[in-house]
Amino acid sequence: MASAAAGALGLLWGWLWSERFWLPQNVSWADLEGPGDGYGYPRARHILSVFPLAAGLFSVRLLFERFIAKPCALHVGIEDSDPHLAQPNAILEKVFISITKYPDEKRLEGLSKQLDCDVRKIQRWFRHRRNQDKPPTLTKFCESMWRFTFYLCVFCYGIRFLWSSPWFWDTRQCWHSYPYQPLTRELYYYYIMELAFYWSLMFSQFIDIKRKDFLIMFVHHLATIGLITFSYINNMVRVGTLVLCLHDASDFLLEAAKLANYAKYQRLCDTLFVIFSAVFMVTRLGIYPFWILNTTLFESWEMIGPYPSWWLFNGLLLILQVLHVIWSYLIARIAFKALIRGKVTCQGRIRPRLCTLHSFLTSFFFSMPGGNWTVSSLACFQR
Repeated sequence: MASAAAGALGLLWGWLWSERFWLPQNVSWADLEGPGDGYGYPRARHILSVFPLAAGLFSVRLLFERFIAKPCALHVGIEDSDPHLAQPNAILEKVFISITKYPDEKRLEGLSKQLDCDVRKIQRWFRHRRNQDKPPTLTKFCESMWRFTFYLCVFCYGIRFLWSSPWFWDTRQCWHSYPYQPLTRELYYYYIMELAFYWSLMFSQFIDIKRKDFLIMFVHHLATIGLITFSYINNMVRVGTLVLCLHDASDFLLEAAKLANYAKYQRLCDTLFVIFSAVFMVTRLGIYPFWILNTTLFESWEMIGPYPSWWLFNGLLLILQVLHVIWSYLIARIAFKALIRGKVTCQGRIRPRLCTLHSFLTSFFFSMPGGNWTVSSLACFQR
């Protein structure tokens, strides 16, 4: 029995690390065992170093939020106060958890008769109960400030590193001598740090305040980790660095706009959001398809030819582009609907356009409890 299990495990392991899937023709894992230069060639075992690094990043985050982000939040006027707790009520709690968090008039009247209580008091109880589950603004500010700091630092590091890299100026260099492209110290640090950060976000979800988009965020982080890990193992790290840097370019701007919104610096928030939207559209709908996908689909086909993991890698990148289009459409549609609503709600005001933008940004940012603006913007639109 033991020998049969060992044989089955060996077959599974051999299938998982099949050279025919991971590597181009006439290339084996043994060919990539050589020292190369710098840190050698990317290997799956390098991924193990991510986990202690992710734990270290999480520890740094806790210290950062307590000793840097929280004082900054208090300095800009964000109060360190707990939400008003709803009074314990077994009947209303059962309705809130099992039936609805937003009872209609008919249900409110029924509860009023059942509890011999005024309808307004019941409405107030449900409002307090809903607010009780929302994370305080101070918590959201600290989390956004941590993400803003990391995204900004890693983006600056990525730009500095890529500026002196030949494949940043000529994407065909991503495939020159592939897969015999040894790691450099800077490239290794950049890739592993990005992967460790997303692992730290995966860990923190289980101890942070429970959010309504927990499952979606879990899948999002898992997919990101999978794509980064996959590109590292089959040594597509050169083009992977371009993808990472391109996405980081707009992420820190979004977090900065959220910080301004939480601090109620609305004009700064409006400005940052406009800049973020422009950078997002240019990078995700312009540079990404015409620069990244062009080299992964066409230049790589010409220089190294397709093989199984090549198809999977490009399939994932194409799915990512579809998501970019959907997210951009949702942003534009939400903004348009907010603009239409603003024409009605802001009549008689001197500057209706600013009022419209203010109302849109407020609903947009406060609909992002989990920090994932793409998912939460969809939720905002559905409401």
